[in-house]
Amino acid sequence: MKVATYNVNGVNGRLPVLLRWLEEAEPDIVCLQELKAPQDRFPEKAIRDLGYDAIWHGQKSWNGVAILSRVGAIHETRRGLPGGEDDPQSRYIEAAVAGILIGGLYLPNGNPKPGPKFEYKLRWFERLIEHARTLIDAGLPVILAGDFNVMPTDLDVYKPERWRDDALFAPEVREAYARLVDQGWTDALRTLHPGETIYTFWDYFRNAFGRNAGLRIDHLLLSPKLAERLVDAQIDVAVRGWDKTSDHAPVWIELADKPKSRRKMPPQA
Repeated sequence: MKVATYNVNGVNGRLPVLLRWLEEAEPDIVCLQELKAPQDRFPEKAIRDLGYDAIWHGQKSWNGVAILSRVGAIHETRRGLPGGEDDPQSRYIEAAVAGILIGGLYLPNGNPKPGPKFEYKLRWFERLIEHARTLIDAGLPVILAGDFNVMPTDLDVYKPERWRDDALFAPEVREAYARLVDQGWTDALRTLHPGETIYTFWDYFRNAFGRNAGLRIDHLLLSPKLAERLVDAQIDVAVRGWDKTSDHAPVWIELADKPKSRRKMPPQA
């Protein structure tokens, strides 16, 4: 099973790119972020014409998240994180698909820092951590996938010294991500590519993509039951070079149908 996350940076404006990628890459389940479309403007028909069911949580001009599936019905379980009943921002959607619980998220950017936006980011992160703990404690096969707007380590950012004061690289944000992962989640991309320089986002300015001056801010976190099934994790970097594309590239993982078999150790003499 192939599960992907993709910040499309405007689902309608970049619909040709999204449809081309879906047709070429053929992911089974996709989490989309930054739809920038109200609920009634999601391009449901175009996506269904490619064989995908969809649920989405839209918002006019900003934010917005969706889950697509071509491997079975999508059973929505949550829209928005607990504790955010008065939160107007559309940033989290959760559903059961093909025996897996998928949490699609778009964590706040938080800039400028310091300020209200940064404080909102930290509060939202704490709500995510609290909810993620309940998912881990339940022992379910879960994926948390999306744009986390955090570079976990220096290896995840081009010229980290330039980002020390940014809300995506602030010590408080990296510490929150570490606490989240320490619950028992596996950072799929970094686990299979330890020590490698890999990015998922390149700004539109200063030829960032051409210089490979990027950030790794799009992550797929796997609960223990799914971590045992992880066989591949990649970034479709070429998509970032397409015409009128998002500033993010799609990130995907491949899961085996069953946990990977472990090699048996020879008997001790």
